[in-house]
Amino acid sequence: MVDLAFLWHQHQPYYPDDVAGENPMPWVRLHGVKDYYGMALHLQEFPEMRCTINLVPSLVLQLQTYTERGASDRFLDVSRIDAAGLNESDCLFLLNHFFMANAQTMIRPFSRYFELYQRRAPGRNTAPEALRRFNDRDFRDLQVWFNLAWIHPLVFERDTDLRELRKRGRNFSEQDKKQVLDKHLEILKAVIPIHKKLADSGQIELTTTPYFHPILPLLLDKKLAREALPQVKLPRYTGGYPEDAAVHVRRAVEQHAAIFGTPPRGMWPAEGSVCQSMIPLLAQHGIKWIATDEEILGQATQGFVSRDAQGLVRNPELLYRPYRVREGEHELSIVFRDHALSDMIGFHYQRSPGPEAADDFMKHLHGIQAAVNHDQPALVSVILDGENCWEHYPEGGVPFLRALYERCLRIPEIRPVRLGEYLEQNPPRDTLPRLFAGSWINHNFSIWVGHEEDNTAWDAIHRAREHLRGRAQQAHIPPERIRRAWEEIYIAEGSDWFWWYGDEHSSSQDALFDYLFRKHVQNVYLILGDTPPPELSRPISRRGQRAVHTLPHRFLEVKVDGRETFFEWISAGRYICQNERGTMAMAAQGPLREVLFGFNLRELLVRIDFDAPAKTVLTRFEAIRIGFVEPPGWQISIEHPASPRQEIRVVHPKPQGESWSPGGDRNVSTTPEIRLGIDRILELSVPFELLGIKVDQPIQFHIELVEGGQSRDRAPREGTINLTCPSPDFEQIMWDV
Repeated sequence: MVDLAFLWHQHQPYYPDDVAGENPMPWVRLHGVKDYYGMALHLQEFPEMRCTINLVPSLVLQLQTYTERGASDRFLDVSRIDAAGLNESDCLFLLNHFFMANAQTMIRPFSRYFELYQRRAPGRNTAPEALRRFNDRDFRDLQVWFNLAWIHPLVFERDTDLRELRKRGRNFSEQDKKQVLDKHLEILKAVIPIHKKLADSGQIELTTTPYFHPILPLLLDKKLAREALPQVKLPRYTGGYPEDAAVHVRRAVEQHAAIFGTPPRGMWPAEGSVCQSMIPLLAQHGIKWIATDEEILGQATQGFVSRDAQGLVRNPELLYRPYRVREGEHELSIVFRDHALSDMIGFHYQRSPGPEAADDFMKHLHGIQAAVNHDQPALVSVILDGENCWEHYPEGGVPFLRALYERCLRIPEIRPVRLGEYLEQNPPRDTLPRLFAGSWINHNFSIWVGHEEDNTAWDAIHRAREHLRGRAQQAHIPPERIRRAWEEIYIAEGSDWFWWYGDEHSSSQDALFDYLFRKHVQNVYLILGDTPPPELSRPISRRGQRAVHTLPHRFLEVKVDGRETFFEWISAGRYICQNERGTMAMAAQGPLREVLFGFNLRELLVRIDFDAPAKTVLTRFEAIRIGFVEPPGWQISIEHPASPRQEIRVVHPKPQGESWSPGGDRNVSTTPEIRLGIDRILELSVPFELLGIKVDQPIQFHIELVEGGQSRDRAPREGTINLTCPSPDFEQIMWDV
């Protein structure tokens, strides 16, 4: 038997600038009408399904401001403007921001939205360049489509009028737009009640997180970062603010009890961040259990629980059970998530048909069941963000989640559980000697402290906090001002601002996140009637949005043999495998490490580097695929790449295919069209003529490793590698530039 514990973590940082009365970010509203509501609707479809949903207080607070206080956001404000009355600034805002949706799953499926997207040509044209190609009708359709695309697919199944509006697709009226925006508010008003209803029925357990989502161990003592990273450089002030940590925990518990009727028993600490010294703080506020990542357990057991080179768990019976942690007279139960299974949902199953992905998930659960031998059922904890992955799934993940929940309920050996109920019925038998200080990402805190930008932000908070403490001693300042100033400190302590500092994560909104963090710190001074320090007017982030890859700058002449030859690829474009999905992070990286690419006048050339020799790595995979978005519909699949049965299969845009098997040495294959070499690296050449590509036409492709019918790794992790078929004078053009 497998007791399967899903924990869906629903979270947004606190975006509004309450001093200026502005909210530049739409994500609470957009994820509200899509994922927070949609995930609850899925559970209503399967009343016997059990799981845990973590609602972060800063998210709940913002939902209330939309539904109870008439709050708005910049995107909603611009959506409401009559298209005939848009000024140039509004139009540029629409062109810059209203295609902020996954192009493949949320724009391309809708012909009118995709038409507008192609006319905008992101990446090839600036907004001012595209402006002349749009008229009032286009802008109104764009206003509608952006807001329509973010509504969860299950809503359309239940709303005939909305379904008909989407089907019509174009030439929307202002009344049509009002209908969509009114629907947004209607859905937002239902988010908290539907979760309360599910909790009251016993179908779900609701848990919480410290109020503004801070990294609790760093608030207690920044020096805890050195437990995992002894050499990490810390901010100037290395201590902590334990009184602030207590405020975040106390307010989270109070808010939860006020809204849902009972205090929470469980807590997902922000980013799964834990440490020994937080145990009394949580226990004193009534928390009974917490959860974090399996790597924390690995550190607590000196590596006895870990994964081998194939990703299999060593000593799995120790991972799939609960534990107890104790500090003095205080104790908590704790569970550790299976980060491989969690990442399969978060990053990989999006590329497979929903039922097939669900079957693969069940196969892994059966494998765990077979590997675990103890008298209690295996407790498999699958914990991940409950909103950010679904925009990367076709149809918002509906086919996958329906198939997943159906199988969870149909298969007798699988029993979905609520974590709190499970722990009541199966109290932990083992106590960990000590809770290692770390997070669910690489069992450390490097994303939030250590980088110069992170440390600069921490120092800014410390200076503002010390200023506030001094001013609070002055009796002439009204208590309400002091309270509001402290609120800005607590907001600035949230983890999300630090997420975007440093080198790990990047998005098109890096500068806006930097601005918002500095604005919250500035507000401390402004509320007190003081002038903020001048350094808070300068960006902390020193970089723009990170480029996904470089581009080739000369023609390549490559001997396609799979042998690593530096000078052959010195002029190639380069993609280094990393996490492009800025809002999420994988716990473990796949075997793909680097892709180099380029061309000569005849062919596209691709080189793939792995974490070990290609001919060794590829024995684990049944195929490696190069999929093309441009030219659309093409795919080159190297089946059984490290086997005598190696076969190259070309899938055409039309429903036809042709295949052939290369002759000669299996590591060096030559065909009249495609050349392939697999040895230390993989090298591939594909004639432009085969793909029907002409000079100056775009080329967009990605690479996938396939095992068991499922995509196990991808480069790029999101999006595509983009280049253009060269002209004969390509090198001269590059030289002139």
